[in-house]
Amino acid sequence: QVQLVESGGGLVQAGGSLRLSCAASARTFSNYAMGWFRQAPGKEREFVAAINWYGTNTASTDSVKGRFTIRRDNAKNTVYLQMNSLKPEDTAVYYCAADAAWPPKRTMEAWDYWGQGTQVTVSL
Repeated sequence: QVQLVESGGGLVQAGGSLRLSCAASARTFSNYAMGWFRQAPGKEREFVAAINWYGTNTASTDSVKGRFTIRRDNAKNTVYLQMNSLKPEDTAVYYCAADAAWPPKRTMEAWDYWGQGTQVTVSL
């Protein structure tokens, strides 16, 4: 069983930056690939980025390439999403997820564990 707690969301102006964190309870954190998804109002939850067990490989959706970076610190049982050059269309609830499989599936049904989400709002 893995418990995930996100933090770091908030309100930021377009062009600004935020760093999301996700703390995991798992004693074997490095057994899990970690991912970030987001869900905007009225839309389905979509894949944002993922990182493999040791942080040696990542994947991300095209709309965030060059702006968002995912990394993990296995000593701290934490995964991060650094978000730069934020746009209003990045506004969503951001969710952390964990799964043992890699390469990552980009559908939420494939991920085993989820956090409660953190709101990111980007204003003009």
